[in-house]
Amino acid sequence: MNTDSPSPIAPPRADDSPGSGSDFETRHADTVGARLQHLLHARPTLGPLAVLIVAIGAFSVMNPRFFSAPNLSLVLAQVTVIAALALGQTLVILTAGIDLSVGAIAVFSSILMASLATKAGLAGPLALVLGLVLGTAMGALNGFLVTRIKLPPFIVTLGTLAIFFSLNSVISKSETVRGADMPVVMTWTGTTIPIGGFRLTYGSIIMLTLVMLCLYATRSTAWGKHVYATGDDVEAARFAGIRTNRVLFSVYTVAGLLYAIGGWILIGRLASASPNVGADYNLDSITAVVLGGASLFGGRGGVLGTLIGALIVGVFRNGLQLAGVEVVWQGFAIGLLVLVAVSLDQWIRKVKS
Repeated sequence: MNTDSPSPIAPPRADDSPGSGSDFETRHADTVGARLQHLLHARPTLGPLAVLIVAIGAFSVMNPRFFSAPNLSLVLAQVTVIAALALGQTLVILTAGIDLSVGAIAVFSSILMASLATKAGLAGPLALVLGLVLGTAMGALNGFLVTRIKLPPFIVTLGTLAIFFSLNSVISKSETVRGADMPVVMTWTGTTIPIGGFRLTYGSIIMLTLVMLCLYATRSTAWGKHVYATGDDVEAARFAGIRTNRVLFSVYTVAGLLYAIGGWILIGRLASASPNVGADYNLDSITAVVLGGASLFGGRGGVLGTLIGALIVGVFRNGLQLAGVEVVWQGFAIGLLVLVAVSLDQWIRKVKS
């Protein structure tokens, strides 16, 4: 008897057939989920863009006034300052850091600009330039403490948050500087340009210009590639010859400049320089970055997604307000969005290559 002959092949069971079992459905679902996971990992802006489109459509159906030109103008004007600040926050988060001094630098810069122009009597353009330089220096201080003193970004910016807000109160004496008392260049960012029924402010134009500049810098320059590499794996980037401390210092410095520009836009938005604003700017800027698809662990995301994230926040708040939802529940909805976005980020990070 030949014991080496192959044993007969068992007929396939019904539940093993390709099209008739739950195993196939499970594998199909896993395949779809894996493809979606890879897609969102490769193109992190697709998810936020889909959320924005769905939100605009839903709120337009709920209230026809939402999609009107005057209301869309209001939404863009409301998100302009946050979007400008979130650009700097994006650069920091791309390096796996966090900046809690966003609002403090922006508001303090606006107060310095206004005070130099009114109390010190400097010409408007000179006061503006000095305010931008001082805001940049505040960002550079954060970068120095992170790279030279080797302090964690969270602790550094938490400390400078308190310092800058305290100095802000000292310089301003907790008094608001009226726009009428300032040179025209200070409030120019709030001037509107009518385009049919839509009204576009110069502040929004500046913000969109900053988006394009940051988009080019992060996508098409060696500096941008080094920022992503540092955030993805700082040790690997260092072994590859990237001067990671110099990259981190430059990121915080550029972020300071962006915050200062946001402070200038804020003056035009409020038609004044107030020391009593900006309490929510830290949370709002981080929210815009997270909703825009950036990873809090660094190395993934982009400024275009941040713009979309800021628009999502503005659309939700405006749409819920038109729907008659109370302010407290508007905050609840934004917080829920953040939790969903972070959970999605955790899922995307588990993508298998």
